Amino acid sequence: MARHNREASGVDQRGFRYSISYQPDWLDRIRVTRRLPTGRRSTRTLFRNPERVRKGREGGLVRTTIESREQELKVEIVFRAEAGQVGEIEVRWSGAGGIDPFLDRVSFTLTAFR
Repeated sequence: MARHNREASGVDQRGFRYSISYQPDWLDRIRVTRRLPTGRRSTRTLFRNPERVRKGREGGLVRTTIESREQELKVEIVFRAEAGQVGEIEVRWSGAGGIDPFLDRVSFTLTAFR
């Protein structure tokens, strides 16, 4: 049976909107982390899979896209691994160097189902 990506959306701690394309048999949640102007880190759950449990075994190729048009951010994560071998992936994105450097650095943590 073909594995089709699902579409979702989320909002981070600064109010930026994100579109998410994910494979429902691998991804449990996405957390977004930013540095605040005070130097502290702020982490928020951007997306949680509504299925809450894996319905099947993931295939060998996993694709996820995170996009925010407001920030001109597009991250595509693609990896190939045997089922159950990848538990978490962290992706760090740096923008084009706008006025506020804290807005130009974002980390995403993608967590697989256990």
